[in-house]
Amino acid sequence: MDKRIFPQIKICGLTRVDEAVGCVERGADAIGLVFFPKSPRHVTDSRALDISTAVSGKVKTVGVFVNADYDEIMRRVDACRLSMVQLHGQEPPDLVRRLSDMGLQVVKALFVNGIPSLAEGDHYPASAFLVECGKGILPGGNALTWNWRSAKNFGLKHPLILAGGLSSENIFEAVSDALPLAVDISSGVEHSPGRKDLQKVTAFIAAVKKCRHLLVNEERKTSVF
Repeated sequence: MDKRIFPQIKICGLTRVDEAVGCVERGADAIGLVFFPKSPRHVTDSRALDISTAVSGKVKTVGVFVNADYDEIMRRVDACRLSMVQLHGQEPPDLVRRLSDMGLQVVKALFVNGIPSLAEGDHYPASAFLVECGKGILPGGNALTWNWRSAKNFGLKHPLILAGGLSSENIFEAVSDALPLAVDISSGVEHSPGRKDLQKVTAFIAAVKKCRHLLVNEERKTSVF
C-alpha cells in the first residue's frame, strides 16, 4: 500500500525560489511553473531553472503550457529541468503521445464547460488528467468554484487531479464530491497573482490532510506526482 498522503498536492504558479522551497517544506508533492506569457504567473526560463534546481529531488516540477508545440515544450523541459508537463490548452492527442514517448509524464487538462471535454479523455494517452470548469478569461481555474461532483465519474476511471476555485475552506467539500487522487491550487494560496502566501499554503495542506480518509479504496491510491 502506498503510504503517502492522498489526495496529493500540487501548488501551481510559483514565481520565486523561496516560496517554492516553502511549499515543498510544508508538504507539497509537486510545484507548477507556468510558461504562458499572458498569465500573471508566467516565469522566464532562467527563473524556472532556479526554482527547479532549488527543489530538485524533493518534488516534481511541472511545466504548464497552453497550446505550445512539441519543440518549445521539449526545449523548456531540458533548459528548465522539468520532470513533468501539463498541457492546459486545446492540444491534440498526438502531442501527448509524442511527449510520453520521450519518457515524460504528461498531465492533460480537460474542462467540464470547455474543450477538450471530459468525454474526450479516452483519446489522450496522458498519465493523469487535471479537470476544472473551464470558465473565465484565462486558461486555469480563475479562482472560480464549480460543481466538483461532475468530475467524480471521470475520476473513477482515470487518474484525476481536481482544480479550480479550491481553498482551505472548501477543500473537504471538493474532495468529498470528486474523490480525486490529487488537487491543484494556485490563486487560493496567494496574496497577489504569482506570490504565494505561505500561511495559506500551510492551512491548505493541513486541510487536505484531513481529507485522507475519504479515499477508502486503497487500490485507487496511485501516485500522479
